Amino acid sequence: EDKLADYKSIVNTPDELDMLVTSKNHDLKSSVSTQGNVDDWLFSLITLQTMEGFSGSGNYGISRMNGGLGNRPVFTLAPVEGPGAQQIPIGMHVKRDIMALLKHRSTLVNGYPMTDNGIGLMWTLPWDGSPAEMIPMNRLGPFYIEVCRRIRLRVNDAGSLYAVRATSKSARIESKAMNGRTGDPWTPINLKEGKSLTLAAGGFTYKRIVDYMMSDGNWKWPTLLNSTPSDPDAMALVARAMVRGQGKTEGYYERIIPISDKFKSAMMRRASAQELGDIAKARIADVGKVQRILRHAVSVFAAGGGDSISDEHRSRANPWANRLDEIVDATFFDDLQDEFEADDADRQGKRDEWLLNDDGSGVINHAREILSDAEDALPCNEIRRYKARTRAESAFEGMIRSNSRGFPDLF
Repeated sequence: EDKLADYKSIVNTPDELDMLVTSKNHDLKSSVSTQGNVDDWLFSLITLQTMEGFSGSGNYGISRMNGGLGNRPVFTLAPVEGPGAQQIPIGMHVKRDIMALLKHRSTLVNGYPMTDNGIGLMWTLPWDGSPAEMIPMNRLGPFYIEVCRRIRLRVNDAGSLYAVRATSKSARIESKAMNGRTGDPWTPINLKEGKSLTLAAGGFTYKRIVDYMMSDGNWKWPTLLNSTPSDPDAMALVARAMVRGQGKTEGYYERIIPISDKFKSAMMRRASAQELGDIAKARIADVGKVQRILRHAVSVFAAGGGDSISDEHRSRANPWANRLDEIVDATFFDDLQDEFEADDADRQGKRDEWLLNDDGSGVINHAREILSDAEDALPCNEIRRYKARTRAESAFEGMIRSNSRGFPDLF
């Protein structure tokens, strides 16, 4: 009670309390939820106290994060509904995570400096914000739910909720040396760098997912990616994160990837996971090869069909090469599962069909379409346009068939 005077900052709306950076009032306006209900306040409070990072002097972040500008990504498995569905029943998802947590509790206790009967609910303890009250990791339970800010909810004379907050002179948990390695059951750990994953802007691209899940042991999977006996056959890999930046929010990202039972089982076994990773990385290398050929062909057109290609011409080609990446990303894991689940004798055929298909859905088919779009859209002197188009398409077709730089076996 003697510390109540510390709570000088008044928060009138739940969206003002939330972790989203809205102070500049450009796109997403701040302090507009004037009719916020109890659940709005609770969701804002929980999000802030369990997901926020460092945001200025006296405003420290959570322990389950790699650095003050990091984020707390979520990786888990969830049941799905319907054939090929991306619809996740929330109740079943939560139930599955809780059951998996209970099953793997001892793994977390043994693998991290925590105690089985340690502190679980951080907000039940007094906290005056001083360094003397920092809590070491070995006093925490494996499923601890923390608070990173000193906040109290109050009711005004009209019966409406509002919040008051105070700063602190240190973080609540003494975890700086851990670099986010706190046994968070949702977050992967980079074993080489000794720190938890911080998702970068751009989200969960197919290349990043392959890196995190199939990267020759570079990453330690979070507990909730381990299957349980009660898991149904129809499951999805779920990845979520709110990406934070310095003085800004760089976006909320979510990716749901339906996975077959065979694919899921392979991910759990080291030998099969290695085989799966090899296929995924070979596909990524093939996409990169097609992108380089496409980038060169577009650069030739941007140069008017001339022999001198400058950095400016190459920079004009980059967005078109990136467009191919976006197209591949949309179905990458469906296509990957098709090849992995095929018989050994049929796998090369699946790969070839993915690269070049009579129905126009192959990676090379898409690259040709993008080249045509680039020729229609990029500026070019009309006198030189025919020559530029001819030379660009000749460059593409020649390189795609090249023994050293292309795919001669497909033609």
